[in-house]
Amino acid sequence: MKPIAQSELIINERGAIYHLDLRPEELANTVITVGDPDRVKAISKYFDGIEVQRQHREFISHTGYIGKKRITVLSTGIGPDNIDIVLNELDALVNIDLETRTIKPELTSLEIIRIGTSGSLQADIPVDGCVAGTHGLGIDNLLNFYRQESNEGEHQMIQSFLTQTQLHHQISHPYISSASGALLKHFVEGFHQGITVTCPGFYGPQGRVLRLGLRQPDLVDRLTDFQFGPYRITNFEMETSAIYGLGNLLGHNCLSLNAIVANRVTKEFSRNGQLAVENLISKALAIISSL
Repeated sequence: MKPIAQSELIINERGAIYHLDLRPEELANTVITVGDPDRVKAISKYFDGIEVQRQHREFISHTGYIGKKRITVLSTGIGPDNIDIVLNELDALVNIDLETRTIKPELTSLEIIRIGTSGSLQADIPVDGCVAGTHGLGIDNLLNFYRQESNEGEHQMIQSFLTQTQLHHQISHPYISSASGALLKHFVEGFHQGITVTCPGFYGPQGRVLRLGLRQPDLVDRLTDFQFGPYRITNFEMETSAIYGLGNLLGHNCLSLNAIVANRVTKEFSRNGQLAVENLISKALAIISSL
């Protein structure tokens, strides 16, 4: 097998993958991703012990234990472009031999769970609530750079989305990927479930108007009204579809959990978003540590 070139797989002087600055042995098989670098310590404070702490740019990682469960918590920064870096480098750490630069004959599947914040797109999903994404629906374009593999259900869902919303006439071609059923089944009680939409920005791409006019001024209404069988769009943010899309293509089990800090239908914003995130962290870790 031909080795992967140095320009394509960048390894630093200590033998760690470039952006994450992690070596394979420093990564747990269960990875919690957070957008905010400060949220790493908000999660690792629950660890019984921390064995690894690394930082490079916005990518901060702590690896430790809750009981016998080894967990890595890693900050990604905001947006699908950062997720492209994080998912590919996490996969490389477990599925590429960094010394020979060749793909391992036996592949490893990681558990990758996002703990983040998002805006509700349904009036009955209130601020400070929690959502577990059944699907990640991307209007961010990232997965269109890769060869995608959708199952029949996902294909039908995206075709219905295109027909109902007509968004593909003015933005990039949307895509959809499913959460890991093996993980999702543990996050039912205390969680709303539904489709999480991922946007490539916070203002115009999420239908916010400050000083600039929008090409899709009714974006929020179109997303809110979408229905496919039992599924509806519950929330949107900026990472989930990229995690699900790349995770599925690479063979990892992924799930996105979000605290609702804004409701775009009722125009409410959480009075204590930090507490809402803290409640989600506590609830999620109790489940994750038992898996």
